Amino acid sequence: MKTLLPQGWSRPRGYSNGILAKGQTIFVAGQIAWDEKNRLVSEDFVEQVKQCLINIVRVLAEGGAPPETLTRLTWYVTNKTPYLARQPEIGAAYREVIGEHYPAMTLVQVADLLEEGALVEIEATAVLPW
Repeated sequence: MKTLLPQGWSRPRGYSNGILAKGQTIFVAGQIAWDEKNRLVSEDFVEQVKQCLINIVRVLAEGGAPPETLTRLTWYVTNKTPYLARQPEIGAAYREVIGEHYPAMTLVQVADLLEEGALVEIEATAVLPW
C-alpha cells in the first residue's frame, strides 16, 4: 500500500489524498452506531463515530483484515457542525479504534440517514495485500 501525494501538495491532516493498493478487496457497507443488537449506543456524535469505526473494524476482522488495510472511508453526517466542533475528540476516538493509519477519506453532509437517531454513517474499503 502506498500513499499518493502529488509533488508540491501539503500533507493533509488526518487522511490521505490517495492510496495505491493491490490485493483482495473488502467493501464494508455503511455502518452506523448500532451495537450487536441493532441499538444505537448513544445520542452523542463522538460516541456514534467511535461505534461506527468499531463496527468497521469488526467487519474487517471477519475477513482477516486489520485496520491498516483500510484504503477509503466515506463519512455521511447529518450535520457537519458537530464534526467540525469536535475534531480533537473525533481524532482521539479514531486513533483509539483505527490507530495511526489514515486512508483516503471523504465527508458528506446529508439531509438525513435511514435509521432514526443516526447522526453519522461510515462506509469503508480495505485491500488485503495477500
